[in-house]
Amino acid sequence: MDSILMQRRLFLYNFRNLRKAKGRRETYLCYVVKRRDSATSCSLDFGYLRNQMGCHVEVLFLRYIAAWDLDPGRCYRITWFTSWSPCYDCAQHIANFLRSYPNLTLRIFMARLYFCEDRKAEPEGLRRLHKAGAQIAIMTFKDYFYCWNTFVENREQAFKGWEGLHENSVHLARKLRRILLEDKVATQSFPAKDVDLFIQAKSCETQGRKLSALSVLTTRMSSSIRRFLSTADRKFRAVKSK
Repeated sequence: MDSILMQRRLFLYNFRNLRKAKGRRETYLCYVVKRRDSATSCSLDFGYLRNQMGCHVEVLFLRYIAAWDLDPGRCYRITWFTSWSPCYDCAQHIANFLRSYPNLTLRIFMARLYFCEDRKAEPEGLRRLHKAGAQIAIMTFKDYFYCWNTFVENREQAFKGWEGLHENSVHLARKLRRILLEDKVATQSFPAKDVDLFIQAKSCETQGRKLSALSVLTTRMSSSIRRFLSTADRKFRAVKSK
């Protein structure tokens, strides 16, 4: 367990959402644990961890929280902010953990995607994690701002985003959506161009563009994928609500 607050240079270096983050081999995990009591929630713990020799940080946290002996009659919500998305094995461990604790919900906001290229196992791990009930998303400026004021020894300095933060966040969010939709789209035999149009449409919606642009994109989709997405898209709404 590290100290509660992270040094500024460590946060800015490890959580920068670069498309190619060479040399950043450590994974940092900032966490908040809350207990939900009726309409209110009580904060139980917060802090950050990093991976250690022979053990990934996600597994370290699971061991840490399992030692709490959580009350099965209460509901808990855990929020992670991670510098990398979990590897395939860690995603499996997390999914199994969530199945063992049905009274616990997990949200993961990731700065970067770890080895999510074609023919890698990591995208499948993310899909299995999503199916297990975890809410997963890419960090935005709002999340960086929250982390800076919650987990970082900022010495009352305001958070200033770096060049490309928003653009890289949008790029990674599109990539994550494509990964999570892959299984459902494949089983429905939708044309690849329709999936790309859906990603573009969601990007328009996220960036607050005019509805006319969104309407043009959605009307170009086939009627079959529009019917499918009217249901599937609901799973991507409200993930960022806090």
